[in-house]
Amino acid sequence: MRNRITYLSFVAAVSGLLFGFDTAVISGADKPIQQLWGLSDLFHGIFIMSSALWGTVIGAMFGGKPLDTFGRKKVLIWIGIFYLASALGSGLAWDPYSFSFFRFLGGLGVGASSVAAPTYISEIAPTKQRGRLGALYQFLIVLGILVAFFSNWFVAKTIDTESAWRWMVGLEALPALVYLLLIVRVPESPRWLAVYKGDYAQAKSIVTYLDEKADADTLMDELKVQSEGHTGESIFTSRYRKPLMLAFLVSFFNQASGINFIIYYAPRIFEETGLNASNSLIATIGIGIANLIFTMIGVSLIDKLGRRSLMIIGSIGYIVSLALVSHAFYTNAFEGMQWYIFLFIGAHAVGQGAVIWVYISEIFPNQARGQGQAFGTAVHWIGASIITLIMPYVLNLFKGGPIFAFFSVMMTFQLIWAIWFMVETKNKSLEHIEKELIK
Repeated sequence: MRNRITYLSFVAAVSGLLFGFDTAVISGADKPIQQLWGLSDLFHGIFIMSSALWGTVIGAMFGGKPLDTFGRKKVLIWIGIFYLASALGSGLAWDPYSFSFFRFLGGLGVGASSVAAPTYISEIAPTKQRGRLGALYQFLIVLGILVAFFSNWFVAKTIDTESAWRWMVGLEALPALVYLLLIVRVPESPRWLAVYKGDYAQAKSIVTYLDEKADADTLMDELKVQSEGHTGESIFTSRYRKPLMLAFLVSFFNQASGINFIIYYAPRIFEETGLNASNSLIATIGIGIANLIFTMIGVSLIDKLGRRSLMIIGSIGYIVSLALVSHAFYTNAFEGMQWYIFLFIGAHAVGQGAVIWVYISEIFPNQARGQGQAFGTAVHWIGASIITLIMPYVLNLFKGGPIFAFFSVMMTFQLIWAIWFMVETKNKSLEHIEKELIK
């Protein structure tokens, strides 16, 4: 039974691999597309490089409603369709506008998957495995980014033509098709069937299918009581104050760590420390490998140590590493800088990276989980968008010292929050968490 749930969780989490691949693959097509269509820097930035990001924001903001209305499974299927259409359309694009449209579709898939996949996994996973299974999504995002980098490298080495970029972005169609073939065979979330459709018989049947030892009758009784009169209501009321605040803060602090700043601008950061362009790219690949390794560590620890403990460990790692990077910039002493950055990546992967998607999917009740996941995810992606837009300006205005010092201070606030205010969800059923947070 455990293997069955693990398999279904993995299939849902494959949307995260597509998420990572779709996000990173554009790096290989960046310059060739601009040269092919003779695009200005402004047009290229807004329509080519940012189109998927805006799709991601919209997919995250509005992904909760269809998730609750049509079910977790149908949304996961449509996410696969978006990814497949985006890959094929981007590879065959005939002008910059068509390319932007298909990249936007892929962005919708990214945003919606960050709402739907963690929700689905949290609702089928056993209490004691929920963290590890939910963190599979983050692991596959990181793996997808690495796969995209190596895929771009392989295509560039084997297809020495002006159309190589089309193969780079089009290859995503293969994993997207595999994902679609797998996801159509997964069962619907039993909690969604019970709470939103009132189909307790089918929900009970799926719970038993997933785990023959589960007390399906008790779960159905709990779902009936807790969802009574609240299914579909807005989460923006005092009743949901605690989970809203928790979701907002874990998402806000994720971006306040500077993770996207470092991921997006790592080559430039390394070059400022004296590395040449070639070595800075190698160091950037090292960041991806470190991210993958420490994500695996975070996945293995999340159910043993708990979400709160990982956040505390990650916060301490953030503070130390960011302070060291800031000091290096202030003193122009860059020896060991790569190791400071790797320490930062490790702190993120073990802490925020492993926790964020799991935590948001746990803290909202069954009757509001889709809306809640959409809210937390939207905060995350809006923050990522703001970072992306303002960082070139900030880099021109400030040196690395004050920028990394600011991030270090923000992570001090995260540490305080994690120690005194973050609610632990380890080894608690979703229904038990609801009783704690919803009064």
